[in-house]
Amino acid sequence: MNARIATVERNTLETQITITVNLDGTGKSNFQTGIPFLNHMLDQIARHGMIDLSVDAKGDLDIDAHHTVEDVGITLGQAFAKALGDKKGISRYGHAYVPLDESLSRVVIDFSGRPSLYYEVTFNRAFIGHFDVDLLREFFQGFVNHAGVTLHIDNLKGGNAHHIAETVFKAFGRAVRNAITLDERMSGIMPSTKGVL
Repeated sequence: MNARIATVERNTLETQITITVNLDGTGKSNFQTGIPFLNHMLDQIARHGMIDLSVDAKGDLDIDAHHTVEDVGITLGQAFAKALGDKKGISRYGHAYVPLDESLSRVVIDFSGRPSLYYEVTFNRAFIGHFDVDLLREFFQGFVNHAGVTLHIDNLKGGNAHHIAETVFKAFGRAVRNAITLDERMSGIMPSTKGVL
């Protein structure tokens, strides 16, 4: 099996980002984004996705966190696309329900090659600490656009904003893990009747 590892750099006037992923890792992670809550959410992806993930991001945080969060999502999507290559042999689809106390979220993903995001998450406050909850959607939109996935995210229950966000990211990590797992019965086979994803 070829190593499914990729490093992507994205440099703009607003951000400088380097991300390395190993899709067949053990959940090891290293994050330097300057945004502690984003680091915490990225750790959920790594641990529950069993993905080794390194993120080094420098952004214009003196303005706000928007550009950094969005561009981390974009770069992570690019790294996934590069690491997956032609996608032969992957399970393609993944889903997960994850609870955390009163909160419950569902994430369903298809590595379809067609970027679509359906995001139904409502928070009862605008900030978790100093983190603007609107930026979570921007992260996932960036990922979707550049990984080429169809992604449905639904928070089904919840009251505590931190719990809601955490269930979303844990479920995302687990759904991704299911979708990118190599199915030995599909070895060398494209999981699409089109012959391409």
